[in-house]
Amino acid sequence: MAPALANELKIHMMGGMGSALALARAGYTDIHVWESARSLGEVGAGINLTPNLSRILDRWEVLDIAKAEAVALKSASVLNCASDETLTNVDFGYIEREFGYPFTVRHESSSSSTFLTSQSFQVVHRSALQKCLVTGAMGSGVVQLHLNKLVTDYDFEGSRFFVKERSSTPTNGANGDTEASTEHAGEWVQADVILAADGVKSKARAAMLGRKGEVDTVVDTGQAAYRIMVRKEQINNDPDLLPFFTSSHSFRWIGEKRHIIAYPIASGEIFNMSTAHPDRRFVEADTWTATGSKSEMLNTFHDFCPRVQKLLNLVPEGDVLEWKLRVHEPLSTWVDHNVALVGDACHPTLPHLAQGAAQAIEDAAVLGVVLSKIKSKDEIHKALLVYQAIRKPRADWAVMTAAANGKGLHLGAGKDQEARDAAFRTAKKEGGENPDKALDKITQEILYAHDCEVEAANAFEKLFAEVA
Repeated sequence: MAPALANELKIHMMGGMGSALALARAGYTDIHVWESARSLGEVGAGINLTPNLSRILDRWEVLDIAKAEAVALKSASVLNCASDETLTNVDFGYIEREFGYPFTVRHESSSSSTFLTSQSFQVVHRSALQKCLVTGAMGSGVVQLHLNKLVTDYDFEGSRFFVKERSSTPTNGANGDTEASTEHAGEWVQADVILAADGVKSKARAAMLGRKGEVDTVVDTGQAAYRIMVRKEQINNDPDLLPFFTSSHSFRWIGEKRHIIAYPIASGEIFNMSTAHPDRRFVEADTWTATGSKSEMLNTFHDFCPRVQKLLNLVPEGDVLEWKLRVHEPLSTWVDHNVALVGDACHPTLPHLAQGAAQAIEDAAVLGVVLSKIKSKDEIHKALLVYQAIRKPRADWAVMTAAANGKGLHLGAGKDQEARDAAFRTAKKEGGENPDKALDKITQEILYAHDCEVEAANAFEKLFAEVA
């Protein structure tokens, strides 16, 4: 059933194709997405399709798009970085059974495509997730995409924002930039609902907090991440490396202040590697992302085991990308009038729990539910407060748990590390407590068994009556 205001609400968002898709699925017909980029793309590398994320994508009828390029992980190991000793190994056979969500994985070959049921969860390149969201949103026929547009200001009381057209001219800028942006005269755009999914450097968040006299301070974690990929064709069937591409297995090598997590993506043609390590390169830099130095990367992980050294040495010099890892302290609010923050704009999350994308999509799904319940424009603000009441405690918990997991994985030599490794060695092989919270069944139950759309539908009336 279409919402009461299906054809009346003008919904505008800064980024956030997930929110656009959720609201299109809810029945809204006037949806606009504003992007500063010239074209849509997704940098980064692999991403986990955990059950709480896959459940939503399936309801939105786009999961198969991502799964076409997915690899189903059947197990995971945590290993000592130097000795390559397996500290713990977890079989994911319980995932589907315990969390009630079936998965299928598409295996492609030159001659045929076979569909198999798999008790596991899946990993894809970030571009595959972006593809399924964009395909679903734009295929709805009710979403308009505005590219090369820079949102510079917000009028919260008037429910509008100022946008300028943006053009690019070649330059030899610092930090590897190849373009400089020129802003042109703009205009105010009127909206009924504004959803700011404009990332960890959110202008909407800064403006919202500034109105409350609060400083928008992003927390520098002191960590950075290399996101790199090794292609199967590069390894020349090296028997030490071939299992990384064929095993449907995730590997996390841990050491003091550093770790590497890696798994196959792109139907096993790429071994995706993501690191966490002390931030040295960008401490004083303005940019958060840049082409990294291969020699610096090799030096950072010089004491990791020979298999890792082989993989890192295969990475072409220009393919080393490095990110700052930053978070934000829990915000006092996500909502101001008819403007709401979404995803990394309100809860940027360290990657140590593999929940950043999943929590952003949960935001979008809940917005689709709560906005579909309203019967007049006067109810928009209260509906957004319901969204905040549902999502904020859970997202803040995920941010905190991811940060704590990173600290636990990065212990140096001593009694705490010895106790952690002993706990790894005695952890259950199929679903139980685990020092790596990404493998810990108690944590997984909180994350994976949760159905945010059902929760929103069930809690809406009570929360709507309670919010101010």
